[in-house]
Amino acid sequence: MEFKTNYITPEIKLSSYDDKLFKTEFTFEHHMLVWFISGETKIMQADASYVFGPGDIFLIPRNLLCTFINYPKDGLPHKTVAMHLSVDRLRKYYVNQDVSTRSVANKIYRFKSHPLLTSCLSSFIPYFDLKDPFSEKLASLKITEAITILRTIDKDIDGELTNVETPGKIDLEKFMEAHFMFNLPLERFGYLTGRSLSTFNREIRKTFSSTPQKWLTKKRLELAHYRMPFGKFKGRYLVELPEPYLIWFQQSGFPEGKLGDLLRAMLEIKINGLEGLIRKIQKDFPKD
Repeated sequence: MEFKTNYITPEIKLSSYDDKLFKTEFTFEHHMLVWFISGETKIMQADASYVFGPGDIFLIPRNLLCTFINYPKDGLPHKTVAMHLSVDRLRKYYVNQDVSTRSVANKIYRFKSHPLLTSCLSSFIPYFDLKDPFSEKLASLKITEAITILRTIDKDIDGELTNVETPGKIDLEKFMEAHFMFNLPLERFGYLTGRSLSTFNREIRKTFSSTPQKWLTKKRLELAHYRMPFGKFKGRYLVELPEPYLIWFQQSGFPEGKLGDLLRAMLEIKINGLEGLIRKIQKDFPKD
């Protein structure tokens, strides 16, 4: 695997990856604005999925839990220019701005190939070949330009960009039921739910009558070994259900309760081609 990252400043980088596939689960400390040059990326949240290719521009909000699958395409590497919109820089930018909206959409913002953003981000390409240090003053101007363009083309983006605080306490049970397939350290799960590790451990025990690790293992095993209880595919593992069948449930309405939650999770797994994760669990932990 050949993965190259060239930083011209700590906030601006050119990334290139030239191999079959690279998968990771991650949350960013800062908002990330990305311009796609070549290759393809699939990004999966608990309740949404996206595909990005050459020319696309998108913003990944900070602390948004996602699975990323990056791969070359059409003989070209996976290549992007990424700009970190740091918490400190955004605080300084907004200190004198009049902002009325503070809502957070909990989604990835897609801008396709907007000409203003394309012009801004593509202008960095020549600088990656220079040996001299990139001017911090110039970097600051370019990042300010990017933020101003975002605010111009999306009137609701202020709510996301001003989200620079530590995550507040959220519904623990709802979050964990939606994100149990993400392979994160317990400390990160705690942070994303607005809790210290000790508080997270204590509340997981109280909510699920189990330790966090045992509960996560149980949920993943349950999804891997759960069989369809009715219909023409009765008795099949959920991972063996045809994707059109799961899409039919999505359109008609998933069943209430555990089965609906598991079918919903399996549809997202299939859409993003991650059935291998489930089959690995089945192989590593066969059911008697």
